[in-house]
Amino acid sequence: MDDDDAGLWSRVCRGDELALAALFDRHEARLFRHATRLLTHREDAKDAVTVAFFELWRKRAAVRLVDGSPLPWLLTAVAHCARNLERSGRRYRTLLERVPAALPAPAPDVDDGAVLGALKRLPEREQAVVVLAVLEGYAEREVAQALGIPAGTVKSRLARAKAKMRDDLAPEGARA
Repeated sequence: MDDDDAGLWSRVCRGDELALAALFDRHEARLFRHATRLLTHREDAKDAVTVAFFELWRKRAAVRLVDGSPLPWLLTAVAHCARNLERSGRRYRTLLERVPAALPAPAPDVDDGAVLGALKRLPEREQAVVVLAVLEGYAEREVAQALGIPAGTVKSRLARAKAKMRDDLAPEGARA
């Protein structure tokens, strides 16, 4: 009798996680079908089922069974979670519509391959500073902390690397 919902539920109430897993295995497919009817995206349906089971575990002392089964409670929890996910999705889409479209980035005057080549020709310690400060956008003090060097060293390595790359990328006639 321990393998029916009522038996599993009594074990869940005593804190048995394996019994919760057995309930999940038993009801997950049905709850997922229910969620997919309510939600637009399949991933949201998976999330709704997962959240429902987390809530079942968290609120196990207050869950009311119907005919010895937590399935009706789970179906209701999935429906509530689905509404919340749809609502937050609508809010997110509305927010995205309000954000002005980004202007297209101007085309670089230099070939990306040439820039990458110039970066690769730098010494490793200068490459690390350029990658963190320029490409990743970290502040000089954060770069210094990440690399374990003084901030002044970051500044000098960055200036030296920029000068080397500028010379490397300059057209033949413009080099001094």
